[in-house]
Amino acid sequence: MRSRFNINNYSNLGQRAITAAVGAVVVISAIIFSDWTYFLVFACILGFAQMEFYKLCGLDGMLPLKSFGTILGLLTFTVTFLIEKEQFPNEYLFLIFPILSLVFFIKLYKKTDKKPFTGVAFTYLGIFYVAVPFSLLNLAVFSVDKVYHYEILLGCLLILWASDTGAYFAGTKFGKTKLFERVSPKKSWEGFLGGAFSAIAVSFLIARYFHSIQDWKWLVIAGIIIIAGTYGDLIESLFKRSIEIKDSGSVLPGHGGFMDRFDGLLLSAPFITAFLKIF
Repeated sequence: MRSRFNINNYSNLGQRAITAAVGAVVVISAIIFSDWTYFLVFACILGFAQMEFYKLCGLDGMLPLKSFGTILGLLTFTVTFLIEKEQFPNEYLFLIFPILSLVFFIKLYKKTDKKPFTGVAFTYLGIFYVAVPFSLLNLAVFSVDKVYHYEILLGCLLILWASDTGAYFAGTKFGKTKLFERVSPKKSWEGFLGGAFSAIAVSFLIARYFHSIQDWKWLVIAGIIIIAGTYGDLIESLFKRSIEIKDSGSVLPGHGGFMDRFDGLLLSAPFITAFLKIF
């Protein structure tokens, strides 16, 4: 009798490796194939991540507008993409602001909501924390001559994954000195240094093959990811610790939820985009 594949039969490391491999193939293929496949896959990731965020807020007794907030996040991502792709004029960006203000009107008519402004605040926090960083990726990939350059996003993700992987194995093998024990007891300085070494090494390799931006910029991006990515991980750990949960979800075996997988990108993206736009 033929046995069925069940990822739960594998160890945590095995599940982590299988999920990472499948996810990497999907994401990398989408980024390379075309700007539209990049848009579709990252819109899906954004939607799942933002819904996870609102679900976690609900566990702590908050009442954000889950569906409407996620729609607003996807709208922000879509509008910025179409503007950068030059399908929409820049003025269309101003449509987002009056639409965002509709959150107040909806909460005004929610009779059962005892703390409406708390719900408003967490609705906007989900947009700012999740949707805005993903939307800024659109500015990054179109930052050179308003042409889609998949190498920019792919390079950033490879550096981020190298940092995460290096930190995981170095921390597991050598981790002794706590990095930020109050927030994340398992993270160590040894893991941080292992991740930093891996990220810098990969940035040197990327600079040899990806020429959309100058070589020195890849090293700066690696530095941003090392620092901002680590803080992004710590900030999500702080958020999860405040509501006493381990993972943001269970959609990705071995990794938790989408926010667990992309927390480093959420904080890195604004800094990377600002750097590429300014320089």
